[in-house]
Amino acid sequence: MARRMRLLLSKEDQEALARERFEHPHPRVQQRMEVLWLISKGVSLKEAARLAGVGRATAARYVAAYRQGGLPALREIRWQGPSTELREQRYTLAASFRERPPHTVAEACARIKAETGLERRPTQVRAFLKKVWA
Repeated sequence: MARRMRLLLSKEDQEALARERFEHPHPRVQQRMEVLWLISKGVSLKEAARLAGVGRATAARYVAAYRQGGLPALREIRWQGPSTELREQRYTLAASFRERPPHTVAEACARIKAETGLERRPTQVRAFLKKVWA
């Protein structure tokens, strides 16, 4: 049988976990709160990880983060996503494309190269255009 992880939570933390596992705006934080909430209810680390859809090592990292920094450590989001040179130019390109929309992705590729000096493939430009217009 899996070993139970001992985790003592204050009443305020228990209430915050119960609420934020559904209401926090970021899904990763919701997942962290779910793991801690399950463990606080007596579920084993292995079972809490399985129920939350994460690996056992990941669940253990969530517990370690909570022990080290409390709920603020669980709420912390450090992932920023990939950054590209094209993204840095998005405001100027968006303004240019709104003023004179490209008719094709090939035309958008050519204009991006002319305006920024960055050469991008159609797949990258297509994804960029979707983000700009969203």
